[in-house]
Amino acid sequence: MSSKMLQFTRLAQAMPSKRQPDQRRTDFNEIYQRFAPEQASSQASRCEQCGIPFCQIHCPVGNNIPDWLMLTATGRLEEAYALSSATNNFPEICGRICPQDRLCEGNCVLEQSTHDAVTIGSVEKYITDTAFENGWVAPPRPLHERAESVAIIGSGPAGLAAADQLRQQGYQVHVYDRHDRAGGLLIYGIPSFKLEKTIVERRTQLLAEGGVKFHLSFEIGRDASLDELRHKHDAVLIATGVYKPRGLTVPGAGLTGVHDALDYLITSNRTSLGDTVAAFEDGSLNAAGKDVVVIGGGDTAMDCVRTAIRQGARSVKCLYRRDRANMPGSQREVAHAEEEGVDFVWQAAPEAVLGDGAVNGVRCVKMHLGTADATGRQTPTAVDGSHFTVPADLVIKALGFDPEDVPTLFGARDLGLTRWGTLKIDYKTQMTTLPGVFAAGDIVRGASLVVWAIRDGRDAAAAIDQFIQDKTKQPATRRAVLAS
Repeated sequence: MSSKMLQFTRLAQAMPSKRQPDQRRTDFNEIYQRFAPEQASSQASRCEQCGIPFCQIHCPVGNNIPDWLMLTATGRLEEAYALSSATNNFPEICGRICPQDRLCEGNCVLEQSTHDAVTIGSVEKYITDTAFENGWVAPPRPLHERAESVAIIGSGPAGLAAADQLRQQGYQVHVYDRHDRAGGLLIYGIPSFKLEKTIVERRTQLLAEGGVKFHLSFEIGRDASLDELRHKHDAVLIATGVYKPRGLTVPGAGLTGVHDALDYLITSNRTSLGDTVAAFEDGSLNAAGKDVVVIGGGDTAMDCVRTAIRQGARSVKCLYRRDRANMPGSQREVAHAEEEGVDFVWQAAPEAVLGDGAVNGVRCVKMHLGTADATGRQTPTAVDGSHFTVPADLVIKALGFDPEDVPTLFGARDLGLTRWGTLKIDYKTQMTTLPGVFAAGDIVRGASLVVWAIRDGRDAAAAIDQFIQDKTKQPATRRAVLAS
């Protein structure tokens, strides 16, 4: 075989396989299939090292993708990991759950030229998994310890990224979380088939080994007020995320069998972690043998439909009021769900949840996409006389999330909010309306991607470092002025 033919053969082996539209996926753990070294090298070598690195430009953390792909192609994996982790605290997590089709891979020059993108996410995952296996990943070890301490409320991606950055600077970092495990959304919101919980636990354990103190099952407003944390620490970062589910405002929404997406996902994740959850044991939040209807079109909806398939649902339908092109969730996730047997009912909206005490169906209406609104998205309107009913034993609402009332929960009425209910900050300093209190992640920008939360956490850590350093310089400055 010629060298060119051998190269093409290797590239073909490294490319993800494409199923026929009618072929149902049964290998549900396919996402964990491990790249062989030659596959990672072959994929990485496909990078064109183009003049304008669109993949890097469209990465929220500005990951230097072309250079670590080049290092991977030549087998220099330790250097590739060092470069990848220089801008991203958790590359093994982003490699698994980032919507690469909307970010780096979707903007790859090869993708735009119809030759299929370099599988950047899979290579990133391979690099970091290899780094862990070889002991190249170490806990944060500051060169010098600092006396100042920082409180971080919330152990999701923003909070953990900030904790990592601040600990590397030598600060005494304390993370407070109301759940019994660290990781927030990464542990309880994202299904295990997308992100193994051992991956998250491995990272939080590293942070603990590096000196980060975790205070779990600790609720601000119950176990301590925000004001108490402000007096105890030199700075406070609020990184709680947004968890208040948007409601379904149709008749029958309160029937037994209608549940919020996060309740369903938390129950599933707790069960997979070995917890005994009553709502799963009694079947309330277990899709096994049921006709399941998920309402919504984002990534949370995709997590719900794919979880229901794995739990053995009799049927799974996803209702979305717009068409596939207007769906906010990852198109790759939609394709995976279709391969696994999910039935998408496009341009359909619920009119009522049916049942006598318990749900037995959803009455829907067809939607027409009309004139675009101010955001450029077409406005859906109901089509007269287009009603139809979908059978359902379990209805899951995946309509998005809004911020909780943080000022009330934390006993901090002076904490400013935007008109959307998110925390108001000065974007130059990341500080809220309370001096020394910062905020980052979804509680500032609204429900968004994990990679954006990581970016926000890193930015907040830099702002906190600057704030504390400015404070420590003030006495010296005043002495100098008096001396002159």
